[in-house]
Amino acid sequence: MPESISFAVVAGLNPLVGVLTAATMAIATSVLGGRPALVSGAAGSVALVVAPLVHQHGLSYLWSTLILAGVLQIAAGLGGVARLLRRLPRSVITGFVNALAILILSAQLPNLTHVAWPTYALTAMGLGLVVLIPRWVRPVPAPLIAIIAVTSVSELCHLQVVTLGQKGDLAHWTFPHPAFPHLPWSGSVIATVVPYAVAVAAVGLLESLMTAQLVDEWTATSSSKARECCGQGAANIITSFFGGMGGCAMIGQTVINLRSGGRTRLSSFTAGVAILVFATLVKGQLSQVPMAALAAVMIVVAATTFDRDSIRPSRLRQTSWADRIALIVTVASTVATSDLAIGVVAGVLAYATTSRLQRGTGGWFSEPEHGEAPRVELPVDR
Repeated sequence: MPESISFAVVAGLNPLVGVLTAATMAIATSVLGGRPALVSGAAGSVALVVAPLVHQHGLSYLWSTLILAGVLQIAAGLGGVARLLRRLPRSVITGFVNALAILILSAQLPNLTHVAWPTYALTAMGLGLVVLIPRWVRPVPAPLIAIIAVTSVSELCHLQVVTLGQKGDLAHWTFPHPAFPHLPWSGSVIATVVPYAVAVAAVGLLESLMTAQLVDEWTATSSSKARECCGQGAANIITSFFGGMGGCAMIGQTVINLRSGGRTRLSSFTAGVAILVFATLVKGQLSQVPMAALAAVMIVVAATTFDRDSIRPSRLRQTSWADRIALIVTVASTVATSDLAIGVVAGVLAYATTSRLQRGTGGWFSEPEHGEAPRVELPVDR
């Protein structure tokens, strides 16, 4: 819930829209997806893609984008695109993850600039709790404990800080009835929606298939990647009918599920239902949560998402020039455009071009001392 709320704020939406999305995505993919025990929800990558659209054009454009993105994901699943994504260079995947971490971190800067000093104090408190609590308390998520503690201190000391209630009307929010978004389709509307839909579809499939592969390796079982693509697409369409923000598979929540013993569809289905019930019961209390608490959670999410090992000099010396350049281009282009899909495409082109030059000239780039790049493990916290 803390991450879902934060992602909704990043996208410029009511905080509970993130919770609603987490619930509907988890429930829908648990039934329709191809990977049992995988947990989907509101994702930071999708939030970053749709944030400019929401800001410039509003919710109708967002929901129409999600419907089109869902259709594209279903088409990708039926067309066998999942097999192509398996061929993505490891360096591009690592660059994608690192760029996502940078964008998540930069999205917190508005909450931490030109604010009163209590905001910085509460943020520091939240950071300390999120980092230290797991050393002593494991059954309860550290971000949840940190948010409760920071909110309690803010309320008891009557601190003047920005809260979630000031970002959206939580107390009067009700679960929406399913409805088809009304949007007059015209040439200008299509020109606006299609690029965002393609980006949402590409980013969602990339993260979902990466997560599904992680679960396959963890559980030593196989899954249907084509069905997972179709399930993610159907879930995004269903989420748009309920006024959600779209999402994809979540690495962090999936790993928590696996470590807790979840192996079937019932585990992810139960997670979605529990999120929905919990949000309905405590939405009034959520209004008092300081934005500093959510910023602290997202800073830790960004830090744990970034693969620091990928930029170690010793690791870089063991990788080829094609991998090094692809990593740099993926991160740089993604951060420059705030578009994860563009970053992946640029990274793949850079990898292919550099590899071709290397094979064609034989001397433009020197090979690493130890041959092929070692396997880079995906981060487990998102």
